[in-house]
Amino acid sequence: MLSIVASWALALVAVNAIPSPVDLRASRVERDLVRRDSRPTSYPANNFTQLIDHFPQSSRYEPHTNGTFTQRYFFDSTYYKDGGPVFLYIGGETSGESRFSNLETGIIQILMQEFNGLGVILENRYYGESYPFETTTTDELAYLTNEQTIADNAYFAQRATFPNVTGNLTAPNTPWILYGGSLAGAETAFSIVEYGGSGEKILYGGIASSAVVHAVHAYPQWYDPIQKLGPQDCIGRINDIVDSYDALVEANNTAAIQQLKELFGLQDLESDLDFAYTIALPIGGPDNYPLGTWQELNWNKSVSDPQWWYFCGNVTDDNAPANVTAGDSLLANYTDGKTLPGLGAYAAYFQQVYLPLCESGRYGSTDPGCFGTQNESYWNDTTPSTSRSYTYSTCTELGAYQQGQPEGKPSLLSRSITTSFTQQWVCTPTYSDRAGNQSPGPASSVQLDTDRWTNLTHYNKYGDLNITGERLAFIDGSSDVWLDVCYHSTLTNTSANRVANPNSNATAASEVEAYLINGGGHHWDSYGILDVDAEPDFIMQAHLWEIKVVKKWLDAFTSDWYKQ
Repeated sequence: MLSIVASWALALVAVNAIPSPVDLRASRVERDLVRRDSRPTSYPANNFTQLIDHFPQSSRYEPHTNGTFTQRYFFDSTYYKDGGPVFLYIGGETSGESRFSNLETGIIQILMQEFNGLGVILENRYYGESYPFETTTTDELAYLTNEQTIADNAYFAQRATFPNVTGNLTAPNTPWILYGGSLAGAETAFSIVEYGGSGEKILYGGIASSAVVHAVHAYPQWYDPIQKLGPQDCIGRINDIVDSYDALVEANNTAAIQQLKELFGLQDLESDLDFAYTIALPIGGPDNYPLGTWQELNWNKSVSDPQWWYFCGNVTDDNAPANVTAGDSLLANYTDGKTLPGLGAYAAYFQQVYLPLCESGRYGSTDPGCFGTQNESYWNDTTPSTSRSYTYSTCTELGAYQQGQPEGKPSLLSRSITTSFTQQWVCTPTYSDRAGNQSPGPASSVQLDTDRWTNLTHYNKYGDLNITGERLAFIDGSSDVWLDVCYHSTLTNTSANRVANPNSNATAASEVEAYLINGGGHHWDSYGILDVDAEPDFIMQAHLWEIKVVKKWLDAFTSDWYKQ
């Protein structure tokens, strides 16, 4: 069997062709478009002095600080006319520069153009270059909460200035309308609940796209859209491979598992859990997507990552070389002679595409791009980084850990991968409770429950799946892997009704506007091509709906709305 492993490792992986997208239609309606070549393609960073702690009376943030930090923001005044609204794009878990497309061609550009508005990106605290501290010990990360983040949005809107733009554009006298996608979508919704018309009346309205408003510990539903909507020949083969692997785990067949590791080139991974986690990377997660997955597919070819189709094209390639398909019989001695079609091609694809990501070649290590998880010193590194900030939020507030499906239900991820596994290699060594004090620095002011970790109440207090707010709109995609923690979730009767009746409010009394993009993925509405009328129909209609909603809000705006 080892000769099979050695021979197909040299085989080239065939990449199946991707069908060409539908040609964009000619515009049906004349628009006064700003020429494409006159649109900005970069934006200088501006600095805003932000409070580190907005809640000096809250015991949650003891001991308190009265310090400030520099928070970056970027803006586009191309379309702005005196008296126009401000459209604030909530940066979320990345740098401000990573969100430029939303000013250039995306949803903020669409709304700016339509309503003569000013577009702004506010970089999230603890991301990009907007760090309150030079390091990120557990104590220093204590102020990275959704509560503090949404307070940033309100504080900024009341005090922001825009160089070379005349007039005072601060809230609430100017209508500030927020937009965010995914975690930033949730932060948009929470901002409107807390600081909108039903709260402190600072922020006028908000569109929350694929907003993950529901915090939950385990989230096996991440794989449901892929299981249901992915190419069924590919999905079926992966299900069979996962079932066979799980049977080996159940039987404690270490010899067979070691042969599988060798087939994938991962014999250096001592942990069977690390192996099961690593070979799932082409499918997605948990908590790691080094290359494109189902989530990174998009209607807009310029931003879509087709890696998922390449992967499935190889798993289902019945014309793969014989030295590749020989891997399908690797486990025959343990499965009563049964072969696993696609196993050899799956492993060959992984070797060619994923192994090179680990440049050191130490595949079992935590070197950059490598696949080991069992290294506490690595996870204790307090250098500011996107992954450390996001992981902290996941461990303390967000949850939603991907895991395998229960026995009897098809699974794309080994059932050995549970919430406990992810927390074990991410949360436990990285962020300790006061007693453990494993993280560098003094005893943490953040109380972490080492049994359950994530405190869901901090996140779900804004309304959870029944969230409502004045001038708050939700837009989701039916094929989004995060759908079941979004407004149109199928997890409750109320939210399931929103899927059955996607474009109507759940209750007559609700101020929420809701739209489900059938076939849409993760905040697909945030992308654009500088011409709404030339977009595919299902995206164009979503954008026209957003324009209609915002127009209704702006038509009702008065300069003293917050006094009413």
